[in-house]
Amino acid sequence: MAKEVNLTEELKKHFGFDTFKGNQEAIIKNLLAGKDTFVLMPTGGGKSLCYQLPSLILDGTAVVISPLIALMKNQVDAMRNFSAEDGVAHFINSSLNKAAIDQVKSDILSGKTKLLYVAPESLTKEENIDFLRQVNISFYAVDEAHCISEWGHDFRPEYRRIRPIINEIGVKPVIALTATATPKVQHDIQKNLGMLDATVFKSSFNRPNLYYEVRPKTANIDKDIIKYIKSQEGKSGIIYCLSRKKVEELAELLQVNGIRALPYHAGMDSATRTQNQDAFLLEKIDVIVATIAFGMGIDKPDVRYVIHYDIPKSLEGYYQETGRAGRDGGEGQCITFYINKDLQKLEKFMQGKPLAEQEIGKQLLLETAAYAESSLCRRKILLHYFGEEYEEDNCGNCDNCLNPKKQVEAKDQLCAVLETIIALKEKFKTEYVIDVLLGKETSQVLSYQHEDLEVFGSGQGEDERTWNAVIRQALIAGYISKDIENYGLLKVTKAGHAFLKNPVSFKIVKDVDFEEMEEEVPMKGGAACAVDPELYAILKDLRKKIAKRLELPPYVIFQDPSLEAMATTYPITLEELQNIPGVGAGKAKRYGEEFIKVIKAHVEENEIERPEDLRVRTVANKSKLKVSIIQAIDRKIALDELAESKGLDFSELLDEIEAIVYSGTKINIDYFLREIMDDEHIDDIFNYFKESESDSLEDAIEEFGMEYSEEEIRLIRIKFLSEMGN
Repeated sequence: MAKEVNLTEELKKHFGFDTFKGNQEAIIKNLLAGKDTFVLMPTGGGKSLCYQLPSLILDGTAVVISPLIALMKNQVDAMRNFSAEDGVAHFINSSLNKAAIDQVKSDILSGKTKLLYVAPESLTKEENIDFLRQVNISFYAVDEAHCISEWGHDFRPEYRRIRPIINEIGVKPVIALTATATPKVQHDIQKNLGMLDATVFKSSFNRPNLYYEVRPKTANIDKDIIKYIKSQEGKSGIIYCLSRKKVEELAELLQVNGIRALPYHAGMDSATRTQNQDAFLLEKIDVIVATIAFGMGIDKPDVRYVIHYDIPKSLEGYYQETGRAGRDGGEGQCITFYINKDLQKLEKFMQGKPLAEQEIGKQLLLETAAYAESSLCRRKILLHYFGEEYEEDNCGNCDNCLNPKKQVEAKDQLCAVLETIIALKEKFKTEYVIDVLLGKETSQVLSYQHEDLEVFGSGQGEDERTWNAVIRQALIAGYISKDIENYGLLKVTKAGHAFLKNPVSFKIVKDVDFEEMEEEVPMKGGAACAVDPELYAILKDLRKKIAKRLELPPYVIFQDPSLEAMATTYPITLEELQNIPGVGAGKAKRYGEEFIKVIKAHVEENEIERPEDLRVRTVANKSKLKVSIIQAIDRKIALDELAESKGLDFSELLDEIEAIVYSGTKINIDYFLREIMDDEHIDDIFNYFKESESDSLEDAIEEFGMEYSEEEIRLIRIKFLSEMGN
């Protein structure tokens, strides 16, 4: 199909490079020979060259289907820089007006254009299909091909329509490219694009220069991040958050603390977004705080750290986002903050989706939790997930390998797991297998009558965490496999059957207990977290005294984390006191004087030097959002409507309202409560908080069992705190 060409000469002529990277040359030869081609190449491996160079060599125009407008613009500009002719590359998407589209079409028909980038939505438009039928197309490239698969981390239904449209326009070779695909996703892509017999080029997923670390997410996370960034002076970094709201807040907090940072998310207008992205690329700022909308196709080679403020929804997402660090082969630190509560939140978000999608989402979340909680080499787990075996025992560049945990013998435990999977006829998932091992009589276990099995309760000597670790490490060792097609059912492999016949040593590393680690952090209370336990005890006594005098539970005055912060930063003026988390102007004015007096006396008596330097400056608590919420409640707007109008889900709105009442502002939500609850129910919960030792939501839910929903309990707690404490 292609004329004989010297590829190295063409590479030098068009792009100025002397040599190809990795599989690039073999991929290009395969495409020039007119064969379907599947390319799996990690971020930074040079995927785009695999279709850009062939498009310049072949007759006609190559059609590149790509999901992101910013990415297309980026690549078109890059192509035009390599060529004297501006018309060499174009894109068609929703951002162009009619005149611009006419210009693009005339360049294509005159043969100037070698590369046309199209968004999948534009490809499906009738007038574009009619136009492309008249064009001499050299081949189709499907970029970010994982968008085809519901199992990928960025599923886009319109990608499912690509093959039928190609058949309609005119069949030519297809090259599909992606940076993240598990074996399951790869098969899905090839099947959907009708290219099961394509030549597959797979590069290793290992990025030896990246350092992976997972830290427990504590109440001090903002302080930890600020300290970390300040230790990386002048280096570029990305911080990923899951919600737009958190992106805005964190970017503002970093700015207040003297860090050059800007936000980036899909809710901003595109001009500001582009401006912020350019500021990062041109190094006018050091840090971009972003949702996952940021980064696809961002070609900044020297990002030195990627921080995940929230754990991502899938390991594909995690791999893709961490992969933006160290693309030049230099240092790249990937630090993730993890707390199990975040995963529960993500699971809640999926509740409105179709059941099959929820199941898939849940499986992906479980894989992410497994990665975060494991004490095994992080590289080994990641590469295993992408179907690649990592032979080394210690990679020397992840937190688990640099601080190896003790290994324990688990030969007997593995036998128990294998026997249980077989007794369950290989028809159940990890959680169910563990329920049977632990002898839990859940409704599902009882309905299958599995409590009668011999293996039922055979694993009661170990806890759930140990069984999780055994199963996870047996998967990596190849004794069991997970049938992803069927939502993660566990099967025993040939090696597993051999192990049962003749067990050999099987050592495991126990998982990290993040719950225990969270215990050490201020959110949970306990003097261990205050720098000055003596002052903390004094402040607790004072709080008790005031509570007694005012006949209130102590937590209404200040919560434990606030006292801990006071015993760490020693505020001695009302203004400094307002900087303490959970203390707003209202609380400072009402109770502050007595606390300041005690702290001042303690500081003077013990000649304490106050840690001024590490005081993380907080953004003024009365943010615009909080003020508008208070005003809306004054106007008696129903809270569910208020949440919708602010683009928050209901539980996020309650977070905001709780922060408002905890910092001392009085609000009245009776108008809303009366609409949704009976008076006696309201009194029931209200009186509970009146007599309770703590405002813990978990305790209250335990107390009321199935009687009231979590939302109802939170609403009454807000009413109680506002009336009694503010």
